[in-house]
Amino acid sequence: MSVNANELRKGQAIQYNSDVCVVLEVTHRTPGNLRAFVQAILRSIRTGKSMDVRFSSAEKIETVPLMTYKMEFSYKSGDDYVFVNPENYEEVTVTPEFVGDSKNFLTENSIVTMTFVEEKAVILELPSSVILTVANAPEGLKGDSANNVQKTVTLETGVEINVPLFIKTGEKIKVDTRTGKYMERA
Repeated sequence: MSVNANELRKGQAIQYNSDVCVVLEVTHRTPGNLRAFVQAILRSIRTGKSMDVRFSSAEKIETVPLMTYKMEFSYKSGDDYVFVNPENYEEVTVTPEFVGDSKNFLTENSIVTMTFVEEKAVILELPSSVILTVANAPEGLKGDSANNVQKTVTLETGVEINVPLFIKTGEKIKVDTRTGKYMERA
């Protein structure tokens, strides 16, 4: 199926230079007395590299169908991460580069949304918040009760975040996966 460059959206997969690419960002530009164009940042599925591309607004672009599944994080195999589709128990192994900073919020049996193009995982989305256990929390200082005083704790995944003084080791807390900030006790 082909669409005009004006209809490109973030998250779509397209055919570009005989490669399948995922659209990471799209900006429509109409400079003063020139023709409108679409500026897009694409990531090649084959190489994993990103590129900045300019399309004329009327240019036809071939789209590629995306498949999205709920996947469950199963375990780490060496450096790689193994996810399982709970519906058919198919395993998908991905690299640490693909997982990126999402590793800070992944625990066994965590449910994520994974998008595939031609049987290859291209996008990993975490839920907006996760519940994690505090692995190490230093004691708050007595008398240190000024407004909104925080301390740094280590979570079960190894990531460190700032939380209020009353949080103790072993407690479960809710963390925003987009900002990496403490939300509330769980």
